[in-house]
Amino acid sequence: MNNIGLQMYTLRDETAKDFMGTLKAVADMGYNGVEFAGYGGLEAVQLKELLTSISLISIGSHVSYQRLLEALDDEIAFNLTIGSRYIICPFLSAEDRATAATWQEVFNNLEIIGSRCAESGIEFCYHNHEFELTQQLDGEPALDKLFQAVSEKAIKVELDCCWVFDAGYDPIAYIQKYTGRIPLIHFKDLQKRNNERGLTVELGQGDVDLLGIAAAARKAGSEWIIVEQDQCQNPPLVSVQNSLNWIKKNLT
Repeated sequence: MNNIGLQMYTLRDETAKDFMGTLKAVADMGYNGVEFAGYGGLEAVQLKELLTSISLISIGSHVSYQRLLEALDDEIAFNLTIGSRYIICPFLSAEDRATAATWQEVFNNLEIIGSRCAESGIEFCYHNHEFELTQQLDGEPALDKLFQAVSEKAIKVELDCCWVFDAGYDPIAYIQKYTGRIPLIHFKDLQKRNNERGLTVELGQGDVDLLGIAAAARKAGSEWIIVEQDQCQNPPLVSVQNSLNWIKKNLT
């Protein structure tokens, strides 16, 4: 079984109230690591001490594209201090993906950002939603154009499998396509809905081929499977526990 992590965005309401207590709860559940989406106002040394005390690994951090452009050195230093191996660009605004020209500017910037990360000993990844698959550039999904335009040395793949599925593509085929370049997998389930974005649900409650994705991830050399649920129907701490229980039952 791959290392199992949790994207803390799932617990954003909980961390807003009690950041340290929520991290401890995640560790107590049995998750091996976490992927941050903000640091709860803690200094890097404080956060590192907390992670060490609860035996939780910092996989990496989702850092906004704008922040990467404006404060990359600070983010690299912070993540190196807390032990992260990855920094991930999690999203692009509508303006950044409006035209072929704006996409090209993004590609150029991602090459620069990723090269600077690599020089500092951290790997840079890109995390997709559905729009990178539904939007075409030169007859190909924008996601593929991104990974063609930006060098493999500069950027790796964090594939969000449920949004690939929601966009009408095969996540297993995408994992296979990027074998050796895909260290991180966002592992979540989704119920398809007609004419609107799918509903994220606890693992095993939706339509995504989770077993096939997990097997493909192992073969592709992925290091981490990272649970995420954008919207939870149960209290989020209950949802992430239920999803981890599903993993322990089905992927061991």
